[in-house]
Amino acid sequence: MRVFSIFLLLFFLLSNVYSQSSNTKIINLQNFDQKKIHFGYYIGLNNYNYKLDYLNNPKSDEIINIENSFGLNVGLIGDLKLKKYLNLRFEPGLKTNKLNVLFPNGDERKIKSTYIHLPLLLKYSAKRYNNIKPYILGGLSTSFNLSSNQDNPLDNSANVFRVKTNTFYYELGFGIDFYLQYFKFSPSLRGVFSLKNELITDLDPNSPWTSNINKMSTRGVFINFAFH
Repeated sequence: MRVFSIFLLLFFLLSNVYSQSSNTKIINLQNFDQKKIHFGYYIGLNNYNYKLDYLNNPKSDEIINIENSFGLNVGLIGDLKLKKYLNLRFEPGLKTNKLNVLFPNGDERKIKSTYIHLPLLLKYSAKRYNNIKPYILGGLSTSFNLSSNQDNPLDNSANVFRVKTNTFYYELGFGIDFYLQYFKFSPSLRGVFSLKNELITDLDPNSPWTSNINKMSTRGVFINFAFH
């Protein structure tokens, strides 16, 4: 919730500034949207978490808790114009993050992750108003966790919490293009939702750590600041 609050506050401030300046009638980068292909880059923040589905509904003192934190995003943007308001985007990037998994028995597992993230997205824009153009976007992506311990023969009995290296997601988001004098600035907010189970269960079918987990899948929020 705090991620959305921060982003919405930023959007409000930026929108207010540019709505006031829009009365100047100075249109920046008038031919920018005529380009068939353009490139850019982004930096930002991420907030990853895991959604846990249990085999049997746990009691309040049997729930596994996950402590998450903010991580960093950096990447490149390749944008192909399909139609007047529709673009296809490829945004390869690097994401870093860390989580703490807290088990009911008091055990804790730290998960540090470095992802190569590869999204292919459709961007649908509204009509440009002076130097502002809002948009929505969505699509599919995959990631490869360079810090994955998928092939580790040990499990939680040896303090090793294992997750899969590769997963697939669908992504949904929105943003605003601000046309400045020399470049386009585009803050955006995006939700990322894994489509597969990422947990590698312990060898012991009665493991106190993973036996009651049916599925574990990533949920994430990205705040990106793009420059074109």
